[in-house]
Formats: sequence, C-alpha cells, structure tokens
Amino acid sequence: MRKRMVVALLSGLTLLGLASPSSAGEETRGGDHGPVVVGHRGAPGYRPEHTLASYELAYRMGVNWVDVDLVPTKDGQLVARHEPEIGGTTDVAQHPEFASRKATKVIDGVSMTGWFTEDFTLAELKTLRATERIPDVRPHNTIYNGRWQIATFQEVLDLTKRLGRELHRTLGTYPEVKHSTYFASIGNPTEPKLVDILNRNGLNRPNAPVIIQSFEVSNLKALHKQLRVPLLQLTSATGAPADFVAKGDKRTYADLVTPAGLKEVATYAEYLGPDKNQIIPRDAAGNLAAPTSLVRDAHKAGLKVAPYTFRNENTFLPANLRSSADPTAWGDIFAEESAFLATGIDGFFADQADTALIAVNGS
Repeated sequence: MRKRMVVALLSGLTLLGLASPSSAGEETRGGDHGPVVVGHRGAPGYRPEHTLASYELAYRMGVNWVDVDLVPTKDGQLVARHEPEIGGTTDVAQHPEFASRKATKVIDGVSMTGWFTEDFTLAELKTLRATERIPDVRPHNTIYNGRWQIATFQEVLDLTKRLGRELHRTLGTYPEVKHSTYFASIGNPTEPKLVDILNRNGLNRPNAPVIIQSFEVSNLKALHKQLRVPLLQLTSATGAPADFVAKGDKRTYADLVTPAGLKEVATYAEYLGPDKNQIIPRDAAGNLAAPTSLVRDAHKAGLKVAPYTFRNENTFLPANLRSSADPTAWGDIFAEESAFLATGIDGFFADQADTALIAVNGS
C-alpha cells in the first residue's frame, strides 16, 4: 500500500515537471512540463541561505532545482554566497585573526564595508560558520548560527548528485555568476572557473541539470559560445546591467524587457528571470496591480519566464495579502503565487519551497 502511494505521488509530481520523467532528455529543461519551483538559495525560510543544509532541505521538500550564487575565493575556488561580502552571513567578525581584512570596496557602483571572499583562501573561509542573513525577519533561523561551513560549488554538486540517487530523481542547480564585471576587473573572473568545474563534472552537455544565470549580459553571451547548457538572463525592476554601465552603454533592464530587447536576449539565453514586479507591479498602496505584457512578450520571443523571489513573510508580500502588522508572520503567499501562475510563468524562485510546491500542485 505504501509503495503504491509513493509511486502515485511521484507520478503526479512528474506531470508537473517536479519529479523525473522517464526520459533524461525531458527532465532537466526547467519548465517543459509545468511551472517549476526553484529553491532560492536552497530553503532559506528554514535554514541559513546557501548552506548545504539549506540546499538539502529544499531538495527533500520536493524541488528538483536550487539556486546557487557563486563568488570566487582568493585562491580561485567558487563558493556559495549571495554576495562576496560575508560580514552579514558568517561569524567572520568574531574572528580576531581576520580583523585586518575588513575593507571598504565599491562593487557595481555600491560601496560595501566588510569582509570579502576574494581576500580569503578557501581554507580560511572554511574556519568560518554561516549565520542567518536577515535575523530580524527570520529569528527562528538564528538557532542554526554557527552550525555549517561556507559551501563550495563542488560540494553543492556532490550533494545534488548524492541526493538525486537517494531520492530517485534528477536534481540540478541554477548557478548564478555574481558581479561578473567586478571580479574580472580585479583579475579573479568567475566564468573560467565555472566552465572548468562544469567540464570536470561532466555537466557541459545538452540536457545536463544546470541552468546558468547572470544579471549581466556580456558574460552570458560569452558563455553561450562555451557551454552547451541553457542560460537565464536575470533582470531587475530598476537600474542597468553592470557591464552596460562599465562600457557606457545607456541601455537599462527596462530596455532588455521590451519586445526588441527580448528578441536579443533570446539569441543567447533560453530563460528570462525578471524581478516579479516587472510581471505584476504594485500600486501606490503596495497592492498587486494589473499584469504587464512581459510574460506574453517573452514567450513570443521564445523565452521561458521564471521570476524571483517569492517569500512567505508579511514584509515581502503585497499590502493586502499580509496577515497582520507583524513583518515576520506569514501572509497569504498562496494568493500571490496564484496570481503570478495565472500570468503563464514557467517557474519561479521561492524561499519556502514547500508552500511554493503546494501553490503549483493546487493541494
């Protein structure tokens, strides 16, 4: 009886594109069989982001994909951190031996003060422990502060492969190249390291469970010539790609999501990852307004669409979907996700993978 129930569950998930269908060529495209939930930085609604524990929990909740932000170390390794600045996500400030490493840097036009991965070897980073990035919003996650190390991308890939065998489905990653222009400018580019690790792991091939992301354009165009895996162009509701700014190119993210801009994106990428406000903006009161034509326009250009980021806490939700004035309490995330699913999106990034999967499954 139990075995029949498990088989039925997996069959249902397969139809939604959430579990592995029989053909390996069909299971890794990230949206061919229904809206796909990507565990944004793993499952950071429950564990400190970008830790192996966060990724493992997301996979065990049922997603097939996790989002992995990548930044390089001083000795050329790739580690999973949202930003190169690690003062807000590790206990580095409690290590007196690293006090002199504190610095102020300008990255993509923004001044940051703290400790940066590019100033540490991997061995040094491994002496640190991860902490909750937004403790005011997720105080429950602070009980895990100090439990886990910074993870390398190789460790994430190893975990993904091991859990895929255990869970009997193909699992994959959405690696994001962070601050490409900045790291190239200091002689520590991310892209060659990423290409190398994909090659070493046999993942530079069609239908490999990898989709590469970036907020910049030039690096994705270059990777399109080097890699055989799909690419995803991230966009923001404001500003411009850092590489455009560095080159004096006056185009903005708003230009990228015009019909003409989307046609250009489709020449090198298969996916568009917009800020969700570019799909359904919020009105002056903070409520969801009418959808834009972005999803329709992107589909017309041949792009699949996976917006970011859906989070259950009131502080992140539209005003009319909040449950109370408590910013940490959960609001009506199902209403928000349902509104976006109705626009025809092909997937989305979520901090709480379990509730996101319920929104997709309908139960």
